[in-house]
Amino acid sequence: MTHIDRVHVPLGARAYDVVIGQGLLAQAGALIAPLLARPRVAVLTESRVAGLHLEALQAGLATESIDAHAHPLAPGEGSKGWDGLREAVEWLLDEKIERRDMVIALGGGVIGDLGGFAAAVLRRGVRFVQVPSSLLAQVDSSVGGKTGINTRHGKNLVGAFHQPALVLADIDLLDTLTPRDFLAGYGEVVKYGLLGDAAFFDWLEVNGPALAKGDKALRQYAVRRSVEMKAGIVARDETEQGERALLNLGHTFCHALEAATGYSERLLHGEGVAIGCALAFELSARIGLCAQETPSRLRAHLRAMGMATELADIPGELPGVEGLIGLMAQDKKVQDGRLRFILARDIGASFVCDDVPGDVLAQLLAEELERRG
Repeated sequence: MTHIDRVHVPLGARAYDVVIGQGLLAQAGALIAPLLARPRVAVLTESRVAGLHLEALQAGLATESIDAHAHPLAPGEGSKGWDGLREAVEWLLDEKIERRDMVIALGGGVIGDLGGFAAAVLRRGVRFVQVPSSLLAQVDSSVGGKTGINTRHGKNLVGAFHQPALVLADIDLLDTLTPRDFLAGYGEVVKYGLLGDAAFFDWLEVNGPALAKGDKALRQYAVRRSVEMKAGIVARDETEQGERALLNLGHTFCHALEAATGYSERLLHGEGVAIGCALAFELSARIGLCAQETPSRLRAHLRAMGMATELADIPGELPGVEGLIGLMAQDKKVQDGRLRFILARDIGASFVCDDVPGDVLAQLLAEELERRG
């Protein structure tokens, strides 16, 4: 039997555990049964994930005689909008899901965010369990209770804080990810080292390549450490009044780039985070906050992992400097019209900054765009 980790997210009456290990789908019934008022759940998933993992989840639930009806949505970011939300909520109502029942979100970040938001608004709040199937969802989006959908105005601008009742992060599910999807999730793992744990970044520099190749013990440690860091930050600042904003390292750039690429396969969220972190560290160096070697060290690690590090790595057209800065201004983190960036004094030492000199930002973006040729 392989080792299982439990990370507790201490939020008083809304506290819950993140369970991390191998073979968790087979144990889903035993893990979820104590939370149920009656032995039935509704599973929101997407068609690709359903084809890979739904049967195993239903079999695991059946060991405790839990009936699990499922509804697969179309895969991709396109489902995470008003139409997808309507489809999910109407299906849950068709299934006669009551307030004391449980919704399970089985999938990556899209399904976790959408399923969590559907649970948040259904009957003014139904409990839900996150079963994240991607690395990005296991280390980031499944923990912390942020749920939501995208609109034509941008990402995650409609949503709610709705904490899960339990998170089951089954390391085995990562085996079915494409290398590109795995590395996109790794962008969020690196972020945790950059924002508050330099020793973890050191560890990733040594172990990242073996972790990407499939070493499950290393993968489990990376997920656990990421979740521990996020859980600690969320417990101290659940609704992002202060410290939780650090989790947005790289995201002001990332969200603008995602909007610029139409939330398409041209740029996955985690790829945008990696590029955004590299840009945030480069911006920090130019303002004189950190040594010039620091962004170079970050880029070297991302390149060693085979990841995107700059705008030149994004295929297709991008807007100009003014267009990109305009997209940044749509970000949720804008306050009083001022762009907020997470900058860094060093690896592991990030902070919130809302007085970035506009000319330095514009110059950095101009140079990055010029390198695209």
